[in-house]
Formats: sequence, structure tokens, C-alpha cells
Amino acid sequence: MAQMNIIYPVLIFFGLAPSIIWLLFFLKKDKLPESKRMILRIFFLGMLATIPTALLELGFFETVGALHLPPLLFALIYAFLGIGFIEEMLKYLVVKKTVLQHREFDEPVDVMLYMIIAALGFAAFENLLILLPMNANFQFFEAAFVSIFRFIGATFLHALCSGLIGYYLALSFYQTKNRLRLTIKGILIATLLHGLYDFSIMKVEGSFKFMIPITILMGLIIFITIGFQKVKKLKSICK
Repeated sequence: MAQMNIIYPVLIFFGLAPSIIWLLFFLKKDKLPESKRMILRIFFLGMLATIPTALLELGFFETVGALHLPPLLFALIYAFLGIGFIEEMLKYLVVKKTVLQHREFDEPVDVMLYMIIAALGFAAFENLLILLPMNANFQFFEAAFVSIFRFIGATFLHALCSGLIGYYLALSFYQTKNRLRLTIKGILIATLLHGLYDFSIMKVEGSFKFMIPITILMGLIIFITIGFQKVKKLKSICK
């Protein structure tokens, strides 16, 4: 019993650590820090968003599975629509419904940060769902490896893809006539990159199984770095 009491806190730590580390990293990019209350709220709502997401993904899996498509085609559809689109859309809705009309949304970079915060909350709950079942056959180094792998992989991908959407949302406040087009563009690009990342892990063989995800992450790192620099130069007209 004593061992079980130790295992769960350790697994929770490994589950939350990747998101917390990235959260602290990205918050340093804001010269006018957001309130801790708002940050925690968006992070927690991002975590909660995994519940409807899981239900939608399960429903999509069963619906498309009933069509008896060829395995490769099914994997393509599920990776891009059943995972990529659903997850990016739910993270976007967290910010759209909570932040965009809030008084604390006072500068363009906020929307990029809040999208990333929501994504990190989402990824944190995903990590917990993966790690907590490991309690039955707990292995410290295995749990640590999964946590590190998620830190440099899926958790980072969630943050970067949502940051990309946030970039296009920030631009949309300056190009009001193209607001819908820019929003859709951001969601679609994030969906395509997220879907390709997952599909490559699920179905691609050989060196490309790793090269494709690495290339996607590197490309997103460059895009988000430049995006933050560009958005910070924009005059605050969010209100």
C-alpha cells in the first residue's frame, strides 16, 4: 500500500512535468505577463477539453471503421481528421470561448500564448492518461522515458501547432476583412502538420518514421520563433 501511495504522485509528476516546463518557457516570451488566475484557468480548460475530444475521436474511429476502408486510407483519414482536426479545433474553441472577448486580452501576443497554454493543458491530461495506467507494472525509468519522449514530441507538437493557430488569429485582428480566412488557414495548417506527424508515427516505416516528425517540429520551431517576433511588433488594437 505504501508503494502504491508513492507510485501515483510519481506518475502524476511525470505526466505534468512536460507541460509545466514548456509553460514556463513560453511565458518568458511575454513582457507583460498574464494573471496567474487566467493562465491556470486556460490550462485547466485545456485539460478538460480532452474529455469531449476523446469522445469525438472514439465516435469518429467507430464511424469510419464501419466503412471497412483499406487500412492505409483509414489511417490517413483518422490521423488527419479523427485526431489532427478534432484536437486542434477543440483547443482553439477553448481560447475562442474564454479569451478573445476577455478584458485581459490586451495585446496581440496574448492569443499565441493562450493557445499554447490551452494546448499544454490538453497535453498534460493526455500524458496522465498514458502514464497513470502504468501503476500496475510500475517501472521508474520506463515512466521517465515516456515523460521525456512526450516532452520533446507530442507535448511540444501540441504547443507549436496551437501557437501557429494563435499566430494567424493575431494577424486576423489587423486584417478584419480576412479574419475568417486567416482563422481557417491557421486551423487547417495545424491540422495538416498534426495529422502528418501522427500518421508518420503510426504507418511510416524506416528512417522517415522519425525524420518526418523531426522535420515538422523543427519547421514549427522556426515558424513560432519568427511569429512571436513579428506579433510583438504589432500595435495593440485587440480591443
